[in-house]
Amino acid sequence: MGLLSSEEAGKRAAKLPGWTLGEKQIQRKFTFGDFAEAVSFVVRVGFAAEAVDHHPDILINYKRVTLTFSTHSEGGLTEKDFAGAETATKIALALGAS
Repeated sequence: MGLLSSEEAGKRAAKLPGWTLGEKQIQRKFTFGDFAEAVSFVVRVGFAAEAVDHHPDILINYKRVTLTFSTHSEGGLTEKDFAGAETATKIALALGAS
């Protein structure tokens, strides 16, 4: 798998609207209509993450969900993190998140 260079991570992050690039992670906050929609999103992301064995850190604050992706075993960002972010974004948009 291997870590992405800072340059490559920056290019990949630029293609993910709403995601912020940190030193070793990417992060985005999604806002839903209510708590139930937020939890529904988390469940869907959870199943998608489990299917590829790559799990984000998840923080739920009422109707807001913050996802953070980083490949801890590699010590930074890999292709898996950006694939997870893309999947999570598609799920969120299908559920009407902002």
